Amino acid sequence: MEYLISASAVGSLKAEAKPVDMVIPDQFIDRTKNRVSTFFGEGIVGHISFGDPVCHHLAAVLADAVESQQLEGVTLHRGGTYVCMEGPAFSTKAESNLYRSWDATVIGMTNLPEAKLAREAEMAYATLAMVTDYDCWHPDHDSVTVDMVIGNLQKNALNAQKVIKEVVRQLSQNPPTSEAHSALQFAIITPLDKAPQKRKKSWPCC
Repeated sequence: MEYLISASAVGSLKAEAKPVDMVIPDQFIDRTKNRVSTFFGEGIVGHISFGDPVCHHLAAVLADAVESQQLEGVTLHRGGTYVCMEGPAFSTKAESNLYRSWDATVIGMTNLPEAKLAREAEMAYATLAMVTDYDCWHPDHDSVTVDMVIGNLQKNALNAQKVIKEVVRQLSQNPPTSEAHSALQFAIITPLDKAPQKRKKSWPCC
């Protein structure tokens, strides 16, 4: 597998990223605490380059697919920062406003660990972040009902199906190259002939 696209529900940290809008982030902030987010360890030491966590070639294909669908009521936001929080509780208002002061765009509970694992597995990664509501910084947040959120989730799910189908079509016709496909070239510190055989068998590169 060379490409990985995730679709996730997010809260918005910016007024212009409205419910049912789509954001294709190009940066992440990690606020997780208890996630497994590496294949390294247990006999193999390595450090991937992660300054640009999203494959910009794949993100461009994803963005073009969104725009080609002309989805009703959906504005596409190319680029932005995704805050990945631990959950399952949502943010406090102080946290939400802190993330806004960092110029973050959306917040969710997935994406970042999988983005790191995808890079270590030399897979190009991009994410389709679909806004369900505003995070708790927004003055109208308390008026949001479960029915409203579920309704937006359903709209987002239908839109995502159309977009992913188009992405698959484009990738099958013209798959882009990606820096991620050679991410391990200079990442692994441990000589692989010194690594435990059992560990090598269970690791993506070996």
